Amino acid sequence: MKNLVFSMLILLGGSVLYAQQKTLKGRVVDATLKDNPGVFGASVQWLHTALGTSTDEDGVFEIPLTPKSKQLVISFVGFKTDTITVDNTLFLKHRLTPDALLEEVAVRSEKKASQRAFLEAQNVMTLNSGELLKAACCNLAESFETNPSIDVNFSDALTGAKQIQMLGLESPYLLITEENIPSIRGAAQAHGLEFTPGTWVESIQITKGAGSVVNGFESVSGQINTELVKPFTDAPFFVNAYGAVGGRYELNTHWNQQVAKKWHTGVYLHGDYRGNRFDRNDDGFLDNPLARQFNVLNRWQYIDQEKGWVAFANVHFVNDRKQLGQVEFDKELHRGTTTYWGSEIATRKVGLSTKLGYVFPDLPFQSMGVQLAYSNHRQDSFFGLRDYFIEHQSFYGSSNFNSIIGDTRHKFKTGLSFLYDNYKERVVQTNFNRYERAFGVFFEYAYDDGEFFSVKAGLRADFHNLLGTFLTPRLHFRMVTWENGVLRASVGQGRRSANVFAENQQLFASSRRIRIEQGPGKIYGLNPEIAWNYGVSFVQKYRLFGKKGDIGVDYYQTDFQNQVVVDWENPREVAFYNLDGRSDAKSLQIELNQNIIPFFNLRLAYKIIDVKTQYRSGLLRKALQPRNRFFANVSYSTPKTEQGAKWKFDVTYNWLGSQRLPSTASNPLISRRPDQVGGYQLVNAQITKVFSEQFEWYVGGENIGGVRQPNPILGAEDPFGSSFDSTLVYAPVFGSNFYTGIRFKLD
Repeated sequence: MKNLVFSMLILLGGSVLYAQQKTLKGRVVDATLKDNPGVFGASVQWLHTALGTSTDEDGVFEIPLTPKSKQLVISFVGFKTDTITVDNTLFLKHRLTPDALLEEVAVRSEKKASQRAFLEAQNVMTLNSGELLKAACCNLAESFETNPSIDVNFSDALTGAKQIQMLGLESPYLLITEENIPSIRGAAQAHGLEFTPGTWVESIQITKGAGSVVNGFESVSGQINTELVKPFTDAPFFVNAYGAVGGRYELNTHWNQQVAKKWHTGVYLHGDYRGNRFDRNDDGFLDNPLARQFNVLNRWQYIDQEKGWVAFANVHFVNDRKQLGQVEFDKELHRGTTTYWGSEIATRKVGLSTKLGYVFPDLPFQSMGVQLAYSNHRQDSFFGLRDYFIEHQSFYGSSNFNSIIGDTRHKFKTGLSFLYDNYKERVVQTNFNRYERAFGVFFEYAYDDGEFFSVKAGLRADFHNLLGTFLTPRLHFRMVTWENGVLRASVGQGRRSANVFAENQQLFASSRRIRIEQGPGKIYGLNPEIAWNYGVSFVQKYRLFGKKGDIGVDYYQTDFQNQVVVDWENPREVAFYNLDGRSDAKSLQIELNQNIIPFFNLRLAYKIIDVKTQYRSGLLRKALQPRNRFFANVSYSTPKTEQGAKWKFDVTYNWLGSQRLPSTASNPLISRRPDQVGGYQLVNAQITKVFSEQFEWYVGGENIGGVRQPNPILGAEDPFGSSFDSTLVYAPVFGSNFYTGIRFKLD
């Protein structure tokens, strides 16, 4: 590690001496509309060069200067293409005017629903609203059904909770942020993804491998960042209503309003209800929990583009309640008895956050910002005769300063961060209370020549009351090997404290006893988890018969220096202990994206995952995880009519290979399972009719083939017996589910 850190410091110092160059920053606006709003997606390119970029949602762009040209070409569909001579580096504001020939032109193109970053040093995939609308996308946990990089699985046969994985590792090893503020962590790991409704999501950025040091030290396998809709750009009024044959009903509404010249506010309401008792496999247990949730978010946005200020303030409240267990269970009558097995999970969460940013008007490459967030997550639950309670209060603060070293090819970010967690946790009658406090400083340097080469190197130092004082290095590299071919490599370290009960709540829905092999560690007697992640990826863009396509290959490996091993190999218990030996996760993915005809796109992916850990019983491949996966997604939409109407069709196919199951050899014969189970296939589909820009209707199906795991609950006939276990879930429990819904908005 010392050699790596030393090499990174040499890189930071040496790159500062690189040749001088500057960039041009500006904004492209629509001259035909009131207040001249920014034009999103306008092309900005130096004449007679391949050096170009596009404007963001506010019409802002930044492009490196080049000695090859002083003429800048700005173009957008429906507007005149303008060529501007640039003689200085002052901020450029350009107004586009309509093309007089627009009425005679038929435009047949749309923005891609998911985009892989081509110019970033990090391996980043962005999913925008078009990708999220390919499925019902009722909450964040269900937003990845059409993306092969994220695997979505059920954690058990009772709670209905979905768990996401990337690079073979579960969500606790991912840094999940909301607008770059850590969000799904600690007590929220089991159900927190369900508390962000899909309609609130504007886009999702998925970063594979070691993340940025700016966002903290906890990222091991990657980062998922969610950008929420903005009051400034979201529709003034929006409603989404959803209903499914599985008994799930949802309603989402958005209200956005400008309350002052520079202030906008939005109120977002979400409610869902599931009240039908389904037991399709006749095992006496609910296939899906009875549930109801009320969720409200109030966002405030301040924008002063002339002076360079932007600010957000959010207030978020969630009240969620789930009942699961046997069909006849009644909480008022049967809690604390052995008449029927039942469970309730009651969660209340309050969150406050604010962000303040400033861009220096005369130095558009220089900015600073402050982020503050507080949350209180309280879960009061019981599982049969076992109670589980956790209250997690968290405070996060960070400040950063962004600027350049010499010229805009050499950029840096530096700042401070503070993280405080207070846990009050009770398992049955045993308390596990603790608090964690971490103060960190970070520095990240980035070099980008704008075309062929970029590197991002970061180092942070953290001072933690339980984990000690430590350094976290991260390095990302990108190079254009040949035309439209990009090679990336990354390496970095991450560490975290494992919340063994909050992250493994499915263990309570079983008769397994809990055993913690305590050592010298300060968190449950366990040591912190420390891992190195490194990987390479290659993407090649091409044209086949004039149609755009790309193929990508990536390989990532995570090696644990220490891990809190969760051992399910004894069917009578679940054991937690520090790693003694080898634990690694290897992931190889090949992905192809191809446009077949206009508006008809194909995505194929094949993935091999190999995760092995040294258990007390030996080195074993991770249970309940297929080693091989194949993914296919086909999407087609008809061209828009003059009224904005069109049809959209999406089909997603998943094949999951065989999986290893934890040993059940010591169970009674009726409660045993094979050591290996075969693969299966899942098909999801959705059809959307867009009647206009304001109204659309959709209908779809999940698991259309009706695949179901037989007898998913061990010992279902005697839930208070020693063999009861609902955790060995490798396939869907409910079977097929069909749904319909509408979306309506007022501009």
